[in-house]
Amino acid sequence: MSFCTRITRHPLPVDAARAADVAGLFPDVPDALRDLIAAAAGSSPYLAGLIRQEADWLPDALEHDDVVVRETAGFGDLSPDDLGVALRRAKRRVALQAALSDLGGVWPLAQVTQALSDLADRAVDLALRAHVAVEIKRGKLPPTDADAGGVFAIAMGKGGAGELNYSSDIDLIVLFDETAYADADQMEARAALIRATRKMAATLSDVTEHGYVFRTDLRLRPDASVTPVCISTAAALAYYEAEGRTWERAAFIKARAAAGDIAAGERFLAELRPFVWRKHLDFAAIQDAHDMRLRIRDHKGLGGRLEVPGHNIKLGRGGIREIEFFTQTRQLIAGGRDPELRLRDTVGGLAALADKGWIPADVAQELTDHYRQHRDIEHRIQMVHDAQTHNLPKDAQGLQIVAALMGADDPDAWQAALKTRLARVHDLTEQFFAPDEVTTKRPDLSPEALAIIDRWQNYPALRSDRALQIFRRIEAPLLDRMSRAGHPAEALARFDSFLGGLPAGVQLFSLFEANPQLIDLIVDICGTAPALAAYLAQHPAVLDGVLGGSFFAAWPAETGLRTELDKVLHGALDSGGYEAALDAARRWAHEWQFRIGVHHLRGLIDADEAAGQYADLAGACVAALFPITVDDFVRRHGPPPGRGAVVVGMGSLGARVLNATSDLDLIMIYDADGVDASDGKRPLAARPYYARLTQAMVTALSAPTAQGRLYEVDMRLRPSGRQGPVATSVQSFETYQMSEAWTWEHLALTRARVVARAGADGDALADQIEALRMKVLAERGTEDRVMPDLAQMRARLFAAKPAAGPSDVRQGPGRLQDIDLLAQACALRAGDPARTTLAQLRAGKRAGVLSGAAADRLISIWRGFWRLHASSRLLTDRPLDMDDIGRGAQDFLLREVDAPDIQTVLDRIRDNVAEAEALIMAEMPPEDHPLA
Repeated sequence: MSFCTRITRHPLPVDAARAADVAGLFPDVPDALRDLIAAAAGSSPYLAGLIRQEADWLPDALEHDDVVVRETAGFGDLSPDDLGVALRRAKRRVALQAALSDLGGVWPLAQVTQALSDLADRAVDLALRAHVAVEIKRGKLPPTDADAGGVFAIAMGKGGAGELNYSSDIDLIVLFDETAYADADQMEARAALIRATRKMAATLSDVTEHGYVFRTDLRLRPDASVTPVCISTAAALAYYEAEGRTWERAAFIKARAAAGDIAAGERFLAELRPFVWRKHLDFAAIQDAHDMRLRIRDHKGLGGRLEVPGHNIKLGRGGIREIEFFTQTRQLIAGGRDPELRLRDTVGGLAALADKGWIPADVAQELTDHYRQHRDIEHRIQMVHDAQTHNLPKDAQGLQIVAALMGADDPDAWQAALKTRLARVHDLTEQFFAPDEVTTKRPDLSPEALAIIDRWQNYPALRSDRALQIFRRIEAPLLDRMSRAGHPAEALARFDSFLGGLPAGVQLFSLFEANPQLIDLIVDICGTAPALAAYLAQHPAVLDGVLGGSFFAAWPAETGLRTELDKVLHGALDSGGYEAALDAARRWAHEWQFRIGVHHLRGLIDADEAAGQYADLAGACVAALFPITVDDFVRRHGPPPGRGAVVVGMGSLGARVLNATSDLDLIMIYDADGVDASDGKRPLAARPYYARLTQAMVTALSAPTAQGRLYEVDMRLRPSGRQGPVATSVQSFETYQMSEAWTWEHLALTRARVVARAGADGDALADQIEALRMKVLAERGTEDRVMPDLAQMRARLFAAKPAAGPSDVRQGPGRLQDIDLLAQACALRAGDPARTTLAQLRAGKRAGVLSGAAADRLISIWRGFWRLHASSRLLTDRPLDMDDIGRGAQDFLLREVDAPDIQTVLDRIRDNVAEAEALIMAEMPPEDHPLA
C-alpha cells in the first residue's frame, strides 16, 4: 500500500504562505501527499527547512518504511569525518520521514519512536566503532579479540526503551569489558577507549554546517562527577553494589545494550540484574520515587497551579514523567519476583502490570491513552523548531501552532481538554505515591495497651526516622483493626512480640501501607496463631507471596511445586551459583509454608489437606534440591559411581502427613554396582563418595543460611541408627533388613517412600527399593514376634516419653503415636504397601489382623486427634496447653474439632484416649506370651 493511500489526517497549516511556497516544490505528487507536506511546512519552520533541503529525495523515499537501514547503508566503511557528515544527512531524512508519517497518521506512535531510536543505536554504533578503529590504527589500543575493542554503550531512558522523540538527546553509559585485555594492558586500553568515547560523543552532538545527529549525554554513568566517560564493567558493578540508589535502579529498567560489543553489554546487564530487580517485593521504592519526583519539581520550579500555557508536558504535574514513575515504581516493586514485568517501554509495562493484577486494567488503559497523547504533544512541541524542550508555548500563537499540529481547529477547546487530561493523570498517580493522610483515629485503649505501644519506638524496626514516619501512617488503622479482633488484648500482645522480633521495618511497613489488606491478615495471625506470628517475624518476606496473585489459587500438587522450584533453582544457579540456589529454595519454601498456614488458619483447608500440602512441599524441596546438590558434588568429585542413589522419605514424610513443625526422616541408599571410585578432579571411593554426598544433601536442607533453614533432618532411621553409615548400599540394606533389622525397623519401613533420585539408573534403583520394601514386609511380617515386639516397644517408649498433659494427643498410650504403631504393624503383618495410618488400618481390617469395628473406631479417633495436633502445631511449638495459648487460638481449635468449648475438647481427648488404648491393648499378646 502506497504512502498516499495510508494518509488519514494532516495538521492545520498556521502559515498559509509558507505552506503554499513549499507545496509549489511538489507539482507532480498526489494531492493527499502535497497537502500533508504543505500543512507540515505551514505549521513548523523546522520541517519546512527539512522539506526544502530534501525535496528531491522525499517523494520516492516515503514509499519505503525501512528508512534507517536505507539511509545508513555502507556507513561502516567511512572515516570519522565523513561519517559525521553522512550521519547528519541521515538524521535529517529519518526525522523528516518520521514527522510526515506521524502527522499523516501513516505510522503509529510506537513506529515513530522506534525509528528514531533505531537511528540513534546505529549512529552510536558506527561512531564508536569508527573511533575505536582509529585508536587501533594508531597503535594506542592493545590487541584483543573482543568485538569493538570490548567497549559498549548502554542506551538509557527513552533510547533504551525505543521511545525517542524528535529532539531527544540520547542518554548513554559507555563501559568496557576489562577482561578482554591482559592485566598489564588494561590501563592503556582504558585511556584509548576514553578517547574513543569522547570523540564518539563529539561526532554525534557537535553542531556543524550540516547540523547535528543527536545531543549525547554521558552523565548517567556511575559517579559521573569524578569518573571518566568510559569506565570498566568491574568498576561500574562495584559502584552499583555499594552505592547504587533507587533512581539508578529505575533508570536501568529501560537500559539496553545498544552499540559496540553487544554481547559484553548484555553480560553486564545480566550481572546487574540483582541490583535492579530485588528478590523481595520492594514497596520501599514508592517513597524513594515520590521523594525523587518532589526534588525534580522543586528543582525545575514545576509546582503550583496547573495551567496549560508554559506547562512542562514531561516533568510537570500530570505529565509524562508521572506516568513513567508510576509504571517503573510498580515494576521495581514486583519485577524481582516476576520477570514478565521487566519490560522497557512504558505502554508495555502498564499492560503487564494490569495483566498480573498489580494495577486495575481500566487504570492501565487510561494511563496508556494519556501517555500516548502526551507523547504526541511532546513531539509536536519539538517539531516546531527542533528544540529540546518539553514546555508548551506560553503565548497564544505558539499554542495555536501546537494545537494545529495535533489537528485541532479550536485551540481553546484543545487546551481545556489537555488540562483535564493533566489533572486526571496527576490524580491517578499521586494517590499511589502520596496517599491521603490517615484519618483513622486511634481507638480508646487501656493503660496496659498504651504502655505496650509506648515502648515500640525503642524497637529495632522503628529505629530509623523513615521507618517511624511510615509506621505512624499505618499505626492508627492497625490499632483500629486490632481493637475489633475477637480478643484484642491478645492480638496486641502478640503483635508486640512480632514487632519486637523484626530487625528492620521500612520495607514491611511500606508493604502494609501499600496493601492495607495485609493489616487484616497480620491482626488475624497475631490474634490467633502465635507460632505463625513468630514465623512471620523470622521471615517477613513471606508476605510477598500474599500479593503475588497465586496465593489463593488452586493447590499445584507436588509435581507443580517441583516444576516451579526447578525454575527458581536454575535461575538462582545461573545468576549466583549453588549458595544462591540454597537461599532461593528457602525463600520459596517459606512462602509456601506460610501460605499453607494461613489457609489452614482461615479455614480454606482443613488439617488433613494441610498435612498433604506440607508433605507435597517437603517432597518437592527434597526432589528438586537433590539433583543440584549432586551436580555441585559432581564438579569436585565426578559423577556418582555405579547406578546412583535415592533419598527415601521415612516417617511422616513417607506417609505424607506433615504438620507446620515437622522435621524430615530420611535415609540414603545407593548402588555402586561394582564401581570402586568416582572419576573426577578429586575422586572418592564409592562408600565415602555417597557418605559425603549424603552429608551435602543434609546440609542443603538443614543448614541455616541468610534466609534461614528449610527443615531439620533426622537420619536415625537408617540401618543401625546413629552407629550405621549415613549412606547404605542397596545390597547392605537388603541383607540388614532380611537378617539383622529389629521389628521396629520393619515397622518404620512400612512408611518408606523414595522422594528423590540421581545417577545413571536412579529410576530403576527406586523401583528396586520399592520391590525390596515389599519383599521385607511379605517375608518378615509373618513372623510370630511382630506383636510381642510391638508390645515391648510400646512399654519402653511410653515409659520414656509419657503424655505431656491432658491436651497431648501425640505421645502416650491411646494417642496418635500408639495408633500409628498399631497401623504399621497391620501393614507389616498384611504385607500391604499402604503407608498412611488410615490406609494401614484398613489394610489390617482387610487382612483379618484387626477387627473391623476396632479399625473403624481407631480411624475415627485418629482423625480427631490429628486435626487437634496439626492445628496446635500452627499455634505453638511447645506441648499444647489450653490455658496458655489464649482465647483466639482456642476459638481456632474449637472450629477445627467442631466443639462448643474447651472442656468438651478435654473430655473428648480423655474418653478417646481411654477407648483407643483399650482397643490397642486388645490386640497385644498376653503378658505370658512366650515371646513377650
